[in-house]
Amino acid sequence: MLARPILILWFTFSLCSWSQEQAVLSVAIDTTAVKIGEQINYILQIKADSTAQVVFPEQPIFAPFELLEASPVDTLRAQSHFLYTKKYALIQFDSGNYFLPQQQVMVNGFSKIADLIPIRVHPVEVDTTKQKLYDIKPLRAVEKNYEALIAQILWSVVFVLALIGIFYTYLFQKRRKELRERELAPFERAIEELKALEKESLSEQEEFKQYYSRLTEVVRRYLDEEAKIDALESTSEELLIKLELRKDAGTLDLERKTLMSLREVLQNADLVKFAKSLPESRRANEDRKVVEMVVIETKEALPEPTEEELREKAAYQEYLAKKRRKEQWIWGLSGTGILTLLALVVSMLIYGYYPVRDTLLKYPTKELISGEWVTSQYGTPPLKIETPEVLERYLREQQNIQQFGLGTLDSPFYIDLLFDFPKVDSKQQETPEANPQEADIEKGEALVQSIISNFESKGAVNIFIKNDVYNLPSGIPVAKVYGTLDYPKEGMKERTRCNFNALLFTFDQGTIILTMMYEKEDRYAPEIEQRIINSLELVKEL
Repeated sequence: MLARPILILWFTFSLCSWSQEQAVLSVAIDTTAVKIGEQINYILQIKADSTAQVVFPEQPIFAPFELLEASPVDTLRAQSHFLYTKKYALIQFDSGNYFLPQQQVMVNGFSKIADLIPIRVHPVEVDTTKQKLYDIKPLRAVEKNYEALIAQILWSVVFVLALIGIFYTYLFQKRRKELRERELAPFERAIEELKALEKESLSEQEEFKQYYSRLTEVVRRYLDEEAKIDALESTSEELLIKLELRKDAGTLDLERKTLMSLREVLQNADLVKFAKSLPESRRANEDRKVVEMVVIETKEALPEPTEEELREKAAYQEYLAKKRRKEQWIWGLSGTGILTLLALVVSMLIYGYYPVRDTLLKYPTKELISGEWVTSQYGTPPLKIETPEVLERYLREQQNIQQFGLGTLDSPFYIDLLFDFPKVDSKQQETPEANPQEADIEKGEALVQSIISNFESKGAVNIFIKNDVYNLPSGIPVAKVYGTLDYPKEGMKERTRCNFNALLFTFDQGTIILTMMYEKEDRYAPEIEQRIINSLELVKEL
């Protein structure tokens, strides 16, 4: 009995040993010598039985190499076994001799260790005789972008203006209603308010309370204004006593039945307001009719006003009318200001802060770019160009020079178009294709020097100049001389930093020079300049 378990254990151990002997780990790389920053492909491969459990390292350590990427395990079935492959992409940025660390792979719980692999990382040789060296570029100040901040501020302004507009509309309507009520005669105002109460729909106690409060206020205010009875500050009983005294004195001839009805209405109102009683809607309507009857009878019972009272009343009405007109002007101007400001902010959100601001303030170059441009031909050979305004012709003593321009160096945007073609024999007068690359070197240097001399003669200093070959959108190659300078503009205490750009069309017979200058900080001038350049076209004579 004891021999059987021992036999089973021996068989299991033998099977595991056989499985381990069958599993084979191999390691490979695509190269053992690389340059700094060159990728190395490291491959682990296990040859094992199909029932084997193979586990590759989850977080492999390849120091001093850096792991770029680890691919998924690739399984390939052979005739009698499986091949498990995993690839790693490595990199190293320091030259020297290194070893790739050993990696551990688990097969059925047992570890397999990969071999060490030597790697040589070569430095990159720099031949200073063949490769140019450049100085380290200085730090450049990056302009802050305020667009996002400005947009947030504008949206906040829109929100605030919307709230102000809503509040303004509410106050305007409320004030308008108050002024209108004050202009109405007391009797007309009382009847109008009673008609408004007739449209009320009552169901809950709070609604009845508000209804009776307004109802009693109407009759009290009317008696106070027309009958000169201190009704607003009196209790219901005190008001009734005052009306009885006026009736007995003969100054207010109201029927006894009307006073009894008014007493009943005031008592109902007190019950609703203080005892929270809930009357029927029919009863509330009848009480309103009683109050209307009291107002009408009071008006009929009052004596006719004297001429002095009529004059005082007319003067008061005129005063109210003037006050109303004055307030209407104030409210109207305030509303217009709010709407204008709101429209301005919305325009800035749609078109941008600077375009709207500069349009309103009539920024010079903004007016140029937004105006109606002119396309025309100038000089001989003719040059077609589009400009914000027609170029003015300047008279020159030299007959071989034609000059056209827009503004001066003190202007926001300066354009100078110069044609320098000395007279030659008619047999030689042909216009070859413009090609600055084939132009004479001495002639080119002389043209550049003439541009610099022109600026210096006008007072420019700190001239920084570059030159290049540029192909126009029309396909014509031209020599481009550009840079920056400091120019003493009229009315400015200090010199202004400006950009200039000169395009040179060189021919055997002469030269065309287009020069443009503008302030470096101008946000619209570069767009004007580019639009002019894009429009340039040499017109071939027939």
